[in-house]
Amino acid sequence: MKWLIASDIHGAADCCKRLLDAFAREGADRILLLGDLLYHGPRNDIPPDYNPKAVATQLNGVGEKLFCVRGNCDSEVDQMMLEIPILADYALLSEGTRLLFATHGHHFNPDTLPPLQRGSVLLYGHTHVPSWEVQDGIYCINPGSVSMPKGGSDRSYLVLDEEQFLWKRLEDGAVFRTWMLPGDREDR
Repeated sequence: MKWLIASDIHGAADCCKRLLDAFAREGADRILLLGDLLYHGPRNDIPPDYNPKAVATQLNGVGEKLFCVRGNCDSEVDQMMLEIPILADYALLSEGTRLLFATHGHHFNPDTLPPLQRGSVLLYGHTHVPSWEVQDGIYCINPGSVSMPKGGSDRSYLVLDEEQFLWKRLEDGAVFRTWMLPGDREDR
C-alpha cells in the first residue's frame, strides 16, 4: 500500500488543497494525517488562507481514504466538523512486517518513545520540521508541516511506498530526501 503522510495543516485551506492535489498526483492509496488539522493553535500565527471550514469540507471529500490522529490543537469541536474520526491519540498500522505507530508527537516522540519493538516506526509531527532518526532501534520519522514549516524547512509531506520513504516539497512534489528502511531482520 502506498501512503501519503502529512501533519500540521492548521486550517490553511490552500495548503490542504495542495496536499490533496499531491495525493492525486502521487497515486497513493491512503492519506495519514498526524494531527493539528483545523485550528492554528495559540502559539502559532494565523497561517495564510486560514479557513478551517474549507479544510473540513476538503478533508470530508476524501474521508474514505483518510486516516487521522489527534494533535494538540485538535478538539471535540473540530471532530464535529469532520466526518472521519480524529480524536485518537495514536494509531497502530501494519506495513509489511513492520509496525507503524502514528501519533502527533506532543506525547510520543524520539525523546519519549512509545513501547515498541526494535524495527518499528514512529511517525509523528508537531515540530513542523522534517526529520528521521533511530532511537533504541525505533525509526522516528517526521514529515514536517504542510502549512507552517519551521527550522528553515519547506512545506512538506512524506510518501511511504513499500519500505521507502520520500520527503517531498508541497509546492512542487520535488523529492528532497529518500530513506529506505533496512530490510535485514538483524538491523531491527
